[in-house]
Amino acid sequence: MSLVEIGRYARNEAHMVIGLLQSADILAVALDGNASIADGSQFFIPVRVMVDEDDAIAARDILAGVPDS
Repeated sequence: MSLVEIGRYARNEAHMVIGLLQSADILAVALDGNASIADGSQFFIPVRVMVDEDDAIAARDILAGVPDS
């Protein structure tokens, strides 16, 4: 399994994206969610959402159908 990045999001938004993808049976994980937590800047560092390389196209198609807020 090779992970690829499908986007960078604010911390809470990243977890909503992961939930959306997992509801479509696409395994997704967040990386960098705890980066720089010691100095209090964790909310300023984008969280990378990663999926298996084989699921990347489907994941991007799902996210393309989500309207911007």
